[in-house]
Parts: sequence; structure tokens; C-alpha cells
Amino acid sequence: MATDRSGQHLWIVGGGIAGMAAAAFAIRDAKVPGPHIHILEELGLTGGSMDGAGSPTAPEAYVTRGGRMFEEKAYQCVWDLFGTIPSLDDPKTSVRQEMLDFNERVRTDARARLIGADHTVLDASDYGFSVRDRVEMSRLISTPEALLGSRRIDEIFGEHFFTTNFWRCWRTTFAFQKWHSAAEMRRYCLRFLHVFEKLHNLSDVRRSVYNQYDSMIVPLQRWLVAQGVDVRFATRVTDVDLTDNGAAGRRVTGLHLETADGTEHLRLGPEEYALITIGSITADARYGGADTVPPLVRDRSDHGWSLWERIAPKAPDFGRPTAFCGNVDEHKWESFTLTMHGDTLLKRITDYSGNEPGTGALMTWIDSGWHLSVVVPAQPHFPDMPPDTYTLWGYGFEIDNKGDYVPKRMSEATGREILTELVRQLGFDDILDEVLATTEITTVMMPYASALFACRAPGDRPKVVPDRSRNFAFLGQFTELPEDIVFTVEYSVHGAMHAIYTLLGVNRRIPPIYHGVFDPKAAFAATKALVG
Repeated sequence: MATDRSGQHLWIVGGGIAGMAAAAFAIRDAKVPGPHIHILEELGLTGGSMDGAGSPTAPEAYVTRGGRMFEEKAYQCVWDLFGTIPSLDDPKTSVRQEMLDFNERVRTDARARLIGADHTVLDASDYGFSVRDRVEMSRLISTPEALLGSRRIDEIFGEHFFTTNFWRCWRTTFAFQKWHSAAEMRRYCLRFLHVFEKLHNLSDVRRSVYNQYDSMIVPLQRWLVAQGVDVRFATRVTDVDLTDNGAAGRRVTGLHLETADGTEHLRLGPEEYALITIGSITADARYGGADTVPPLVRDRSDHGWSLWERIAPKAPDFGRPTAFCGNVDEHKWESFTLTMHGDTLLKRITDYSGNEPGTGALMTWIDSGWHLSVVVPAQPHFPDMPPDTYTLWGYGFEIDNKGDYVPKRMSEATGREILTELVRQLGFDDILDEVLATTEITTVMMPYASALFACRAPGDRPKVVPDRSRNFAFLGQFTELPEDIVFTVEYSVHGAMHAIYTLLGVNRRIPPIYHGVFDPKAAFAATKALVG
């Protein structure tokens, strides 16, 4: 007998992918009426960190703060969701099927994954493990997470490991630094063991047709709106009322809102639920242009962390946000997007790298002062791009170091200077003037881009559905999902699925977490890659 959902309402705090996925699962699997689902979003658009838009610094330019890679075996909750969402260009084709078809036509094969100081393409498939490196990797994988605790990666591995091509590929594929959480790296190793042998060319990577905002967020938003979901923009939740009735459980009984009309107190009834997104890796992001430098904001002025900071003291199991947002210098990134009016640079990169056009192959200059990487996506990367306009996206991992051709820190460089450094790292000095004249560049400084990799202790992240919760859950990248890996769309969607299925009693199996170590073929391939 179907559960009567006619009196139930869901209040979802945050319109990022986690909140949107929660709304979709509530409608599709729990049969909650769309108009009974309310998404409260402080900004003027949905999508959260999965953005892609026009540049705020140049009227004819585009910007993506980051890019996302997907993979067949490890993204089961994502495929479950987007297998039922119509795609942007063809309502008869799901987003999932569109991506399958696209990646059948355009296969990732990074032929210039690592580049040396003299512009030479290196053999990235030669991982360079020593016997000690192999022993330490095996020890990391076999050590229970509870025993690793809050140890750093560089407390597990010796210095040689960080000079291997494996680490160079791993670091820039997944965004790890050696001071990040060893426990999280272990989870990644277990989750992606099957890609070890292909890490040098990323041939297991799957990408979307356009940027992920247009290819995934826009179709999902359209579907939710068509179901009647109530999306309220410019609505900030500043606090949550919580009651603890002991054995009878804990409930969220109210939300405190700020809107354009002032403050409001929303009382939750006995059949109402609250799903609360906590933390943000793109909070306090700031932009720069060709002749400006994006400032680094340290005071958490954008409210991306303030709700969690307000909630955390209400219960000891609600996590510790300062474990993740308390050290900006360990987690800041700077990315940049080029909008090129003409294909001179793209053609030269294609000829130089040997990569097929539009395969989204990642390239990293391992000896560059800023540790630069770029990705050239399939074009057009935005559905509304005019003819003869192209984009690529890149980032730096060592932004406080001086460049090799621009003698200043990346964090102090203008967009024009970053573009100059990139072109000269490529060895394309002969086209530098043309590229500077025909390219618009947007830079982005993100103080918390890798905060989710911070070394953590048990309890630093709250459970998605806390113990004794009767009507609330936490969403996003800073919740605790045992064995799953952060910094993936999968983590947000998995958490949303877990929240809805648990709170609303959905009798449907959540896709299991894939571990390559239990797949004989994957384990053999990984062992072969480690042994060399």
C-alpha cells in the first residue's frame, strides 16, 4: 500500500546538486507531490558549485570555476538519477544516455598528460614506483580508516613517492596535495583501483556534452520545475530550531529566513522535513579579468559556512566546520577560463599534444612554478557560444610560487600575465601576441576549493541522517558517508538519495559503492600498474 504523502512537505536548504537531487528522489521514488517540495536558495540560480556561465569580468567571455569528470563504475547514484532526466537538447534522450553516446563518439585519451620543463611530453605511463613506494601504497590500502585517523598523506609516504609520475597524475586528476587526508586518499584508492593502469591517459573518464551546468543542472532544474517544485531564490536560511525529545527523537521545528522582504520564521509541522546543505567549496570565490587580480577572501563573508557554524554547537554530532574552513592557505585554488575568438591556440595545442580535438584531455606542467594544468573540452562548451569562439579551463596548484616566465606569484598575477605564462609554458612564443589580442581570460580565486580533503577526525563531519533524527538530514560534501569519496558529484547525489530513502522510508535499493579491490580484474590491473 502506497504511503500517503499528501500532507508532507520538504524544505531543502540549498539549491546545489545535492538539494536538487534530493527533490528529484523525493518526487520520483517517494512520490512526494512536486508543489510540496520547497528549495530555499540564497543565490539567484541553482547548481551551487556546478556552475558554468558568462564571465562577470568580460561581456563576451565565459567562466567555469571547475570541471568534473565522471566514470562508469564509481558513479552509480549519478547514473541512477540522470537516467530518468531528459537531456538539454533532446527530451526523448536522458542525460545519462546523452553522455554515453557522446563518450562513444569522443573518447578521452590524454597523450600529453605530463609535460617537462623543456616543453617535452613525458611518458606518464612510467609511474616510477620504488619498492618502498609499493609497500607504502599497499600499507595505506590495507590499513583500516580508524587507524589512519587524521594523518596526512605525507605521513604515510616517503619523499620519493611525491616525485613519481603516478603521484603527479593522481594529484592533478583528483586535486590532492600531500598535506591532505590519508584516510580520504585511501578511500579514493579503493574506489578507483580499477583506473590505476589508465591514470596516465584518463581513458576511463567520461564527460558531459557541454559544461556540467548546461548538461546536468539545467535539465534537472527543468524537470523539477515541470513537477511543480517551489524554488525560492534570494532566500537565506540563517538558523534552525531543534528540539530533542530523548528516546522520541530529535526534530527540526523551525527555519529562520532572510529574504528581500526581511526576516521570517518558518515553523515546521509534524509532517514536514528539513534537508540542510552544509559547507561550500566555492564560498567566497572572487573573480579577476585580463588586467585585474582576484582577491583572496578569508572572512567567510558569503555565508557559505555560516549556517553550519550556527548549527554545529546545537549537538555534539553535528560536526566541526572549522576543521575544513579554518585553514585557507592549505585549500585555496586559482582557476582560469580562456574565451578564445579564433582557433589559433587550440590548433597549436592539438598539434603539440597529439590529443584528438575536444577529448577533454588533461595536461600538466610538472616543473612549472605554479604547477599549471589545463583541460581543452569538446567545443562548443556552452550551448550558446557564437561561431569561431572556444574555451579552455585551467588551474594552478602552487599559486604562492613565482612563475617561470612571469616573475610573480600566480595569486598576484593578472589574467593577461597568467595567459602569458601558459602560452610560454607551451613554447608558443611566436603566437603570444595574437593570443593575447584575441583571448579573454577570467580568473577565479577560491579559498576552500579543496577543503573537503582536509585531515579529519571522527565526528568532524555529521552523518547524513543523524542518530534519532525524525525529520532532518544534512546534505553536501561535508557529511559523512562511510566508504564514499568527496569532491565528486556522486557524493552529493548519493547523500541526497540516502537522506530521502531513510527519512521517507523508500523501499528501493541504493546502488552499492564500487570497490575495485573486490573485482579480480581490477585488482590484477592495479597490481600490474604498481609493479610496472
